[in-house]
Amino acid sequence: MPELPEMENYRIQLSKYILDLPITEVIVNRDKSINLEVADFIHELNGRQVIFVERRAKHLLFHLDNGRRLILHLMLGGIIYLGNKNDRPSRNTQIEISFGDEWVLYFIGLRLGHLHLLTAKEAEESLAHLGIEPFGRKMNESVFVSLLKGRRGSLKTALVNQEIIAGIGNCYADEIAYAAELRPSVKLQSLQAEDFERLYIAMREVLSEATEAGGYMEMPLTKDDTLTGGANDLCRVYDRGGEVCPRCGDTIVKSELNGRKAFYSPGCQHDR
Repeated sequence: MPELPEMENYRIQLSKYILDLPITEVIVNRDKSINLEVADFIHELNGRQVIFVERRAKHLLFHLDNGRRLILHLMLGGIIYLGNKNDRPSRNTQIEISFGDEWVLYFIGLRLGHLHLLTAKEAEESLAHLGIEPFGRKMNESVFVSLLKGRRGSLKTALVNQEIIAGIGNCYADEIAYAAELRPSVKLQSLQAEDFERLYIAMREVLSEATEAGGYMEMPLTKDDTLTGGANDLCRVYDRGGEVCPRCGDTIVKSELNGRKAFYSPGCQHDR
């Protein structure tokens, strides 16, 4: 599932292409991917413009010129592609939105994900349960520690809990734990002050590095996009079970933690 770096990469890149262009055509191939009747959804979008693209946690919010919001949550398997009618991807699309005479934004794999059209108030309410952003103005080391310290349960379970810190999922939770030299399964109640300090630094470094590298999505956003997917090569442990740890040389282990797969290096990640 796309996480903060992937969605932030999409936000940055889309903002270069589609802002202030009129929506000239909307095609809905799967009505379960939207929240309105198809005819109403198309009518509400035609002629509108996206004036700003915002990311909140794992969501993208397309701010329309009439104050409404299109909220995208890709969920597992969802991707987007920005092209034209001549270089459309050879995959089934659930929604297609044309901007001006050149760009078409293709929404692919929205079997679990969705694109909902909401008022500003509805959008705010739908995301109100989300926790603090890792790079938000309200976040600092002391806030980070206060969010995790005193909780019970495993580190990974807390990191992927969107109501605590928003935007981190399976991949980057494991990468953050690796950078902090802690196992994903370590119990929060066993951590010391220096552990929380390393975790905070690790969170910022891992997410920043992955965002700058374009996230781990394999499909480029446009035909000329050479950035998207660069973070896949930066993963030290995630999806690398059986490989050699680049830090200590031990064999990376794939395990299961509360129904989620987890990866760690037993030689240099500790479980206090």
